[in-house]
Amino acid sequence: MDSTVKQKLEVANKVYYYWNIATWLGQQKQQVETFPYTIRILLEAVLRQSTKRPELKKSLPSFINWDHAHEQDIPFKPERVILQDFTGIPALVDLAAMRDKLVAVGGNANQVNPDVPVDLVVDHSVQVDRSGDSAAFAYNVKREFERNHERYSFLKWAQQAFKNLTIIPPDTGIIHQINLEYLAQVVATKMSGEEILAYPDTLVGTDSHTTMVNGLGVLGWGVGGIEAEASMLGEVSYIPMPKVVGVRLTGQLKPGTTATDLALTLTHQLRQHDVVGKLVEFYGPALATLAVADRATIANMAPEYGATCGFFPVDEQTLAYLKLTNRSPEKIKLIKTYLTANHLFYQPNEDELRHYSETESLDLSTVSASVAGPSRPQDLVHLAELPNNFTKYAKQSGLQVSVDQQEFTLRPGALGIAAITSCTNTSNPDVLLAAGLLAKKAVELGLKVPQYVKTSLAPGSKVVSDYLASTGLQDSLDRLGFNLVGYGCTTCIGNSGKLKPELETTLEKHAYPVAAIESGNRNFEGRVHPLIKDTYLASPPLVIAYALAGRLDIDLVHEPITRTVEGQDIYLSDLWPQQSEITRLKQQSLSPERFKANYAAILTQNKIWNKLPAPTGQLYAWNLHSTYIAKPPFFADLTKQRLTPMTNLRVLAKLGNTITTDHISPAGFIGQMTPAGQYLTAHGVATRDFNSYGSRRGNHQVMVRGTLANIRIQNQLTPDKVGGFTQYWPTKQTMTIYEAAQHYKEDKVGLIILAGKDYGMGSSRDWAAKGVALLGVKVVIAESFERIHRSNLAMMGVLPLQFKAGESATTLKLTGEEQFSLVFLPDRHVKVTAASPAGEKTAFEVILRFDTPIEQRYFENHGILPMVVATKMATAR
Repeated sequence: MDSTVKQKLEVANKVYYYWNIATWLGQQKQQVETFPYTIRILLEAVLRQSTKRPELKKSLPSFINWDHAHEQDIPFKPERVILQDFTGIPALVDLAAMRDKLVAVGGNANQVNPDVPVDLVVDHSVQVDRSGDSAAFAYNVKREFERNHERYSFLKWAQQAFKNLTIIPPDTGIIHQINLEYLAQVVATKMSGEEILAYPDTLVGTDSHTTMVNGLGVLGWGVGGIEAEASMLGEVSYIPMPKVVGVRLTGQLKPGTTATDLALTLTHQLRQHDVVGKLVEFYGPALATLAVADRATIANMAPEYGATCGFFPVDEQTLAYLKLTNRSPEKIKLIKTYLTANHLFYQPNEDELRHYSETESLDLSTVSASVAGPSRPQDLVHLAELPNNFTKYAKQSGLQVSVDQQEFTLRPGALGIAAITSCTNTSNPDVLLAAGLLAKKAVELGLKVPQYVKTSLAPGSKVVSDYLASTGLQDSLDRLGFNLVGYGCTTCIGNSGKLKPELETTLEKHAYPVAAIESGNRNFEGRVHPLIKDTYLASPPLVIAYALAGRLDIDLVHEPITRTVEGQDIYLSDLWPQQSEITRLKQQSLSPERFKANYAAILTQNKIWNKLPAPTGQLYAWNLHSTYIAKPPFFADLTKQRLTPMTNLRVLAKLGNTITTDHISPAGFIGQMTPAGQYLTAHGVATRDFNSYGSRRGNHQVMVRGTLANIRIQNQLTPDKVGGFTQYWPTKQTMTIYEAAQHYKEDKVGLIILAGKDYGMGSSRDWAAKGVALLGVKVVIAESFERIHRSNLAMMGVLPLQFKAGESATTLKLTGEEQFSLVFLPDRHVKVTAASPAGEKTAFEVILRFDTPIEQRYFENHGILPMVVATKMATAR
């Protein structure tokens, strides 16, 4: 590489060194203006990192004609990693076990430390045990610490044991909002010898909605915990050179529509375009009208529209947000100067020059108020059309329920939950102030939410509570039951707690289509609550409007929401605030000082956390009786395996389309009679202390029993039984998937999963791959895979195989009763032979989805984690 690529930049009397993208591209006779911003950032990282890792230079030629190099792999080594506690704790448990393994062979515990800065935000554990009153927050925090003190003690141990690790205590905010408001650098700096280097902030995170930070111009995406561990330990990830879909935004949102409506519209549109595995980059004249909070809402939902990320380049809107959130003037000056010098600051006049693999466009003025559901975020429904979604229940009679000594006759679509929750919306001031203003008008009219609806508010950061209180809007929200319940993901990840007791009891006895409305990003069947099948996503003000109606089978455009005590019909238009009201309050209540005050003591402000005792030392003292933290078995077998023929594989599960990671490894409620519940009971855990699957991801014994145990999963091998059941073929008995897997393990029989399209969509949940590996699954054959889960399977040594186009388990007439054999062919093809009990054989070819060469190395080492340990053990010797 020509030394002229590394250049100097002086900002505020400091000299920085950086790698000039345009200079290198010019040397290759390329114009930087024709490259997407995302490709420029990936190129900069390789230019800079290859000075210390020369082996990375071989990927540089791929960037010259990047849009014709999608078969080539490029390195991606992020500058930092962000974790949440559900996925972060198992990652740290793995690192603790790695230390044990290394020390046992004469190595040093300090060989296992994060190589890059790692921030873990504790936000996934708080549950909505109590809601609808002023005592809810304190009660939920108390229960959170009662349930999770052992996990939190482990985190405090990890904080003192590992270098480069920062733990942000619980009850502070949601990971992605803290990332936006506090952690993200946009342009990072570090010392290298005597030089200060400047470069773009990049990251990966163990939460699929890590993509939210792309709204701030920071390139990053979600990965499984396994891949995050590798990044933490300095391993370079390899990804295929991505396609980049340019989305041109024009026009302006019309009154009565929100950033949520825009995000849901784009999710619908981009799912239809098929952006899976691609980078989406937004540009166009509408960017000038979209604040960072709006962009972040859109970027947040990248996993829902299927993209690796939804990127907004840095512009004046970005700088205004950085100023608002109390980034220093010196930092903001560096960001603008560096990004401008390195051709990474958005230039609208270059829009026509920039080349994209594919393009889409949207006129914002065509967006209308919408919701999405009932079980997929991409299923957009305009408000007037929502009642049509409930005609399928037309033959259902009413459900009688008594709540707070009042009798109600519920009909299909009655609301069990109305939650302002999730990272998507709960820190966008426009939609939250709109919700508060709508609540204020409702209270002034004497309106109330029906008692059977469980209401809750879980803000993304404490700044939100601060400005809602200072404007007086929290009082109105409280009076409608939207009291503060906690700072965390809550309902959106299934931590909704129980419904109103009388309704919960009734629904346990009589299954009925009660629904939920939430301002979140995920609504997979049974996700928010096991008794609720239909969940719709909506903006915070619409959540309140539907809560006031008490039902979803209503046309909010033409029908009244409810009536006053005097009998006056109240329509949505009567309650919806003017944009001028929202803008006025936003200007009054948001300031850098507010952000400064709320983040000044972020690491020490939780007094309960501060007092929590924790062990010390470089090695963790495992408690053999713990049902939360257990030493994992992933490092027991450090032998090699090869792609050799496999025989006599049995089908453990035959699944349909859109099987989510939540189906494979649920995060929420643990049922008493499930294998995981029975394990906990046998170990002396009371039912009320089961906590959630997500909170027990540090214990493989619980998690393997929870794999494929979602109560809504439908295994086609047991068509008459919903939930985690299967056929154990040798005896044709129906039993739990865990029990059958144990029998197959005793039989020394490998297992296979058959699936349809979009297998593994949803959360970046590494336990969805870890769990099936521990069950003994060797192979998953699907019509298509979602990006993160396919990668996770490869990293756990499970073969992801894909049916050829036009073929499926259905077209091949596979029943799941067959025994399967595999022979590996050249060019990543695999011959599969399925032998029926009658001796009939069906042969077909599938594609081995090792998308990068290193993934075969992962398989040969039984996964990436054993591979890393083996490498470090060799160094130790």
